Amino acid sequence: MNILDTFRLDGKVAVVTGASSGLGVAFSQALAQAGADVVLGARRLDRLPDTLALVEAEGRRGAFLQTDVTKPDDCTALIALAIERFGRVDILVNNAGVGTAVPATSETPDQFRNVVDVNLMGAYWMAQAFAREAKNGGVIVNIASILGMRPGGLPQAAYASSKAGLIGLTRDLAAQWTARKGIRVNALAPGFFPSEMTDQMPKESIELVRQLTAAQRVGRTEELASTLIWLASDASSYVSGVTVPVDGGFVMP
Repeated sequence: MNILDTFRLDGKVAVVTGASSGLGVAFSQALAQAGADVVLGARRLDRLPDTLALVEAEGRRGAFLQTDVTKPDDCTALIALAIERFGRVDILVNNAGVGTAVPATSETPDQFRNVVDVNLMGAYWMAQAFAREAKNGGVIVNIASILGMRPGGLPQAAYASSKAGLIGLTRDLAAQWTARKGIRVNALAPGFFPSEMTDQMPKESIELVRQLTAAQRVGRTEELASTLIWLASDASSYVSGVTVPVDGGFVMP
């Protein structure tokens, strides 16, 4: 077999949460470019047709559903849509996420709970729904963050805690499901890439990130999407339970 063929996703069906903007859009388009049909979920329903158009422009099929990952019934419905439309589900990209930058002494219980509810618990509900229907095995890629591995330049206790928890969840689900269900579970830990969250960061914080990063720059979206395709494809068939930083050297020892 040509080694490049192992990166292809032809015949696969992928589900992407948080597919209405930013990295979720880029991930959806990249999966389609690699050959997958893509089912899109997000709370902002009005933006999903634009993402679907990108998927279809790559010659692949797609579908979308308004999805709040904090509601287990919504998660079940999104996976059910994939089965209904395409007869199978093979890949889950747990990308839905929110963040706050609030000093720990003033963050409210509701602010903290909301971040954990979406970033950690929502990923768990989606993983449960996927694992119940992935009859032929599959792949889960959790979108974590380097802030789950080391502090950044802003006070982000809720976000960092939720992403560190997601890294732990990745390991546990991999231990449970890799052999028993044939589902590999890994996490992708982005460094600083253009997104709605980084757009809200002060310029001085972005400059500090550049100084602390070996590459001395923020990432390009395609650099993250290409790693996602590796984790989602058979090219990483012997990889499970790991978190892959794509960060330009921000978290290296």
